[in-house]
Amino acid sequence: MRTYDLKQWLPTTKKEMELRGWDSVDVILFSGDAYVDHPSFGIAVVGRILESEGLRVAIVPQPNWRDDLRDFKKLGRPNLFFGISAGCMDSMVNHYTANKRLRSDDAYTPDGKHGMRPDMPTIVYSNILKELYPDVPIMVGGIEASLRRLSHYDYWEDRLRPSILADCKADLLVYGMGEQPLRELVKRLHNGESFAQIRDLQQTAYLVNNEELRIKNDEDIELFPHEECLKDKLKQAKNFRHIEEESNAGEPKRILQRIGKQTVVVNPPYPTMTSTEIDASFDLPYTRLPHPKYKGKTIPAYEMIKFSVNLHRGCFGGCAFCTISAHQGKAIASRSKESILNEVKKISQMEDFKGYLSDLGGPSANMYRMQGKDLKICRKCRKPSCISPVICKNLNMDHRPLMEIYKAVDALPGMKKSFIGSGVRYDLLLHRDKDEAINNAARQYTEELIANHVSGRLKVAPEHTSDNVLKMMRKPSFKLFEEFKRLFDRINDEKMLRQQLIPYFISSHPGCGEADMAELAAHTRKLNFHLEQVQDFTPTPMTLATEMFYTGYHPYTLEKVFAAHSKEEKLAQRQYFFWYQPEYRQQIIRSLRKIDRPDLINTLYGQNIAAPLNNKGENKPGTNENIKTKGTSKIFSRERKGGKR
Repeated sequence: MRTYDLKQWLPTTKKEMELRGWDSVDVILFSGDAYVDHPSFGIAVVGRILESEGLRVAIVPQPNWRDDLRDFKKLGRPNLFFGISAGCMDSMVNHYTANKRLRSDDAYTPDGKHGMRPDMPTIVYSNILKELYPDVPIMVGGIEASLRRLSHYDYWEDRLRPSILADCKADLLVYGMGEQPLRELVKRLHNGESFAQIRDLQQTAYLVNNEELRIKNDEDIELFPHEECLKDKLKQAKNFRHIEEESNAGEPKRILQRIGKQTVVVNPPYPTMTSTEIDASFDLPYTRLPHPKYKGKTIPAYEMIKFSVNLHRGCFGGCAFCTISAHQGKAIASRSKESILNEVKKISQMEDFKGYLSDLGGPSANMYRMQGKDLKICRKCRKPSCISPVICKNLNMDHRPLMEIYKAVDALPGMKKSFIGSGVRYDLLLHRDKDEAINNAARQYTEELIANHVSGRLKVAPEHTSDNVLKMMRKPSFKLFEEFKRLFDRINDEKMLRQQLIPYFISSHPGCGEADMAELAAHTRKLNFHLEQVQDFTPTPMTLATEMFYTGYHPYTLEKVFAAHSKEEKLAQRQYFFWYQPEYRQQIIRSLRKIDRPDLINTLYGQNIAAPLNNKGENKPGTNENIKTKGTSKIFSRERKGGKR
């Protein structure tokens, strides 16, 4: 029977503080997630970083905000500051579906129980703490605060909100991955500086009264004020281009935006972490387990990643609907082989480990150690993507370092199999470089991946079939997916494997019309896919797609963009994913006739389907039956949350 030493976790109660001999702590962290002491859970990383800087740190996971607020009082007043994170997901994405329906579960809560955090915990927790302890500084961070640091559209409220700092009244906001600013913050506090004095810390944001602001014309970008964006959506679109470019620029500038009598100041981000710096974060003394207070309960998000290893951070894909580059940056921060192997060894010693790693991956599985060949060129670059609309000639796409990791992991004692559960960028595998050694490495990696690291299914994300829609998404042509599918099938045949290719698709993305979805259904029908692994586009803060959805303009071209807004428009697009299900057939046929695409009726249902239908949407006797295709790829249902891969 497993026994626990509570002192291995950061304390969550007074009793646990007393076990360590503490009568007070320096920092108290409040989190919307359950406390899992694992490097994939942000609040654990923050806690361990602060601990490594010599601070006494406690965590209050999922405090009750409805009662007498005892959870906010139980640990008393911290010596330095409060820290707040809504959790690993934006709370609104966590709570609501794309149709704005309340979700029934929460993967970051014990037993998946819903309702253990409020909408916008960053605001709710911060305001409670400011009322209870008005003189104690508050620092906010995590996905929710990070992606709402400037004016942003909130899909669930259907309105443009100001910077979250205007509502939560925090003293400092840390955006992105917070290790570097946190370490510097602690040093400066130890040197006697106060939160009010710390105004030049990289990768932070704060509010200042307009009369106190000193603008540096050559170092600052001043956005249109929030109030002007409320009146003119075109100004919001123009703002977004600056925000995205500065978030990923090699030499970024400070961003300013007025909100009434105050201005939110966003300092430039830190440079991409070195291997030494990112190793220092992953090598901290995590137990890799949920806190013992959850004994007998299951935390779904933890179960998904408990036997997985994150090799790197960042993504240079720049997909229009994805928040990864907005939070982690487009430059790749890769761990060393030694750090990765040490983590795998720790996993292998877990009592319920059976020899199978569920994932050796990252935001995109095969971007490990990829960066510019000439970093001087990268420092001058302001493009949000290194591979869209074309792959940058300066990008080093060598897959050999990643293959070395796979080989080293698989050679460890007790390791039976390592799988790649993260999504793979097949455009990187199919691209032909001037260096033939790079091309050979891509071919070898592709075969190694498909033959030895697929647990029955390989996830890829073509997202759509229409070139016009894919251009809006910053995704490659669907022809590349078809080429990769042929390669996947060939390798499976050669190795006598029966594996599935799992493509992800999105409906209702800005720029996508009903005819585009009808053609998607026809195109994937020809490839023998019955799609169920799909997502209705959900606008989330600080993505290009969300700005197009809200403003109606493309922020880079300022051309008008169509987007499906009403429930009826969204359902009309979504139905084409399920053309093969009998209950959708009659409605789809009516829709195809309405949009003047009867040719697609034949493609989907056969030559004789135009014959009369009965009241169940089925062919009357003597007409063509619903075609059953041999070898059809069945894809099991899961709604993707947010835009994260």
